[in-house]
Amino acid sequence: MSLKAAILASAAALAAISTAQAADAVVAAEPEPVEYVRVCDAYGTGYFYIPGTETCLRMEGYIRVEERFGHDESEPSDWSSWTRAQVTFSSKSDTEWGTLTGLITLRNEAENASDFDPTLDEGYIDIAGFRFGMQYSWWDDDPSGETDVVASNETNHNSIRYQYEGSVFTAGVSLDELEDEYATKPGEGPNDLGIAAQVSFKAGGFQGYLLGGYDTDTSEGAIRAILYAELGPGQLGLYGVWASGANYYYEESEWTVGAQYEYKVNDKLTLIPGAQYFENVALDADGEGFSGGNAWTGGITVNYKIVENLATRLSLQYHDEEEGDDQVEGFLRFQRDF
Repeated sequence: MSLKAAILASAAALAAISTAQAADAVVAAEPEPVEYVRVCDAYGTGYFYIPGTETCLRMEGYIRVEERFGHDESEPSDWSSWTRAQVTFSSKSDTEWGTLTGLITLRNEAENASDFDPTLDEGYIDIAGFRFGMQYSWWDDDPSGETDVVASNETNHNSIRYQYEGSVFTAGVSLDELEDEYATKPGEGPNDLGIAAQVSFKAGGFQGYLLGGYDTDTSEGAIRAILYAELGPGQLGLYGVWASGANYYYEESEWTVGAQYEYKVNDKLTLIPGAQYFENVALDADGEGFSGGNAWTGGITVNYKIVENLATRLSLQYHDEEEGDDQVEGFLRFQRDF
């Protein structure tokens, strides 16, 4: 066979093989279009659309580590290591009644590496000024330092509340299930009902809050007022609480007054000195009122931003009670936000 004939024969053979393979070739399916996550900027930073919906979702949280110290802080030890991990899921969407919000906060705490306490910290639905579910009450809104004691017992409840928010004034009322049993007043039990109401204002460099709470089981209540004013290089905070007798919202003393000054030294460092006085810290035997004894607390809170999303807080407090021992207590905290 000549060279030319051999080349033609080889080409014919290759063509035949290619034709046979082409007949058996698998045709790849067209890829389905991918729906990428879209940023939702209608409700602030961090929200994104849940794919396939018009609902916006944000996930945030923090890890907090504290070294606590004080007399019998973790009895019989005078110090304790404590850690909290928390994550919050917040969903929002527009409706004909306004923004529909759903919020879930999951929290887990561990002390001394053995005491684990997983909880649903918050879980509520919010629409048109109404909020239903496990939520923090207005009694949880305290001054920014660590010196003050302006609430008693747990400050989150299964509640139904309504709040009107205006440009200057805000007002609201809530019905709270006071679900935790406490033994301060004889006969007090769980599953009690509390009623709380608050009015507040913000105008210029001033903010004010007036809050009341009534415990239907003990038939006692408390009133609290807080005022903030921009003064000099920082903000002055003044507060006071009065209680008619032992009640879930406040039962530390018959009345108390206190003050703090939040001084922002620079973008990283903030100093918050404060002091508080308590009058009649002892309860009557029947819990109907308060008897003698007074106390006062003074201290300082130091906040320092180490880097973006990592900060530390130092709390040093001195407590002196007329009929008790003096105490020094506080903590050193590190917190990573995300």
